[in-house]
Amino acid sequence: MSATEDLAGRLRGTVVPAVVTPMDATGAVRLPALRGYAERIAAERIGGVAVWAHTGRGLYLTATDRRRVLALWRDTVDVPVVAGAGVPRSVQGATLKAAEDATVAMAADAAELGADAVMVYPMARYHGLPDAVERAVRLHERVAVASGLPVLGFFLHAEAGGYPYPPELIHRLLALPDAAGIKIATLDRAVDCQDAIRAAGGSGALVVTGEDRMFGPSLMWGADTALVGIAAARVGLTGAVLDAWTAGDTAAFVRASGRLDRFAEVTFLAPVEGYVQRMLWAAVWEGLLPEEAAFDPYGPPLAGAERRAVVTCLEQLSKEGDTGA
Repeated sequence: MSATEDLAGRLRGTVVPAVVTPMDATGAVRLPALRGYAERIAAERIGGVAVWAHTGRGLYLTATDRRRVLALWRDTVDVPVVAGAGVPRSVQGATLKAAEDATVAMAADAAELGADAVMVYPMARYHGLPDAVERAVRLHERVAVASGLPVLGFFLHAEAGGYPYPPELIHRLLALPDAAGIKIATLDRAVDCQDAIRAAGGSGALVVTGEDRMFGPSLMWGADTALVGIAAARVGLTGAVLDAWTAGDTAAFVRASGRLDRFAEVTFLAPVEGYVQRMLWAAVWEGLLPEEAAFDPYGPPLAGAERRAVVTCLEQLSKEGDTGA
C-alpha cells in the first residue's frame, strides 16, 4: 500500500480540525497556550489535524512560527498532520514563479518537520489565465516531488483568497499518483460544491468537505471526510453529524446537523474573515484557550455583540445536553 492510499484510509470518514493558532494582541504566537490546546484537541476523537490552514492563519505566520507550530502539533498528536502550503504574506506581490516556488518551499518545510500530507492553497492568480489548469496541475506535481508526501487539492472560496476549480482541474488533480483527495470549501455556493463533489466522485480519492455552512448537505452530496474550521473548538459537535450520516441514522443526523448549523450561523457569517476570531472566542468559552491567547490580529474588527451571540449559542447548546465531546 502506498503512503497516499494509507493516508486516505486513515482519514476517510473522520473529522480533521483546521486548528487555530493562539496569539496575543500583538500577533505573537503563545506556545504554552498552543500546547494546552493541542493536548485537548488530541484527546478528542479525530482523524488528524490540519495546521498552517486558513483557520490557523498559516500564511500570515513567520517561517519561524510556522515551524514551531507544526513541530508542537507533531509532538502532541499521534494522528496524521496535514499542513497547508501556499504563498506566505511575506512574499505577496512577488512574481508568479516566485509565488509558486514559495508554495513548494513551504511544502518541503512541512515534510521536514514531520507532516504526513500537504494541502495546497489555491493560487488565486491563476484565475483567468488561459493555462490555469496546466499551471495548477504542475504546481501540485512539484509539491508532491519536493515534499515526498501525499497531496490534497483545495477548492477555496474567493472570500478566503481562493478561486473556483473547474471540473476538469479536479479530474486532473485527482488523477495524479500522489493525490490523496481534494478539500472543497465553497462557503455558500451549493451548485459549485455539488459540481466539485460530482467531479471527484469515482476517483477513489478523499472527497473532503470544508463546508462549515453546508456541512450536512455536503455529506449528502457525496463528501466522505471533513476538514473544517468549525471543528477548531467544537470537534464533537461536528463529529456527531458525520457519525450519524455514516451510521445511516437519519433522525440523529437531522438533530446533529441542526445543532451544528446553529453554531455555524453565529460563527461563519459576514464578514466571513471574522470566523477565526469567533472560533477563538468559542475556544475560550470551551476552556481550550486562555483569554490572553485568543486574538486574531489579521481579521476584521468585530462588535461585542458578535461575541455575545457566539457565547449565547454555546450556552444554549450546552443546556440542551450537547457538550461538544
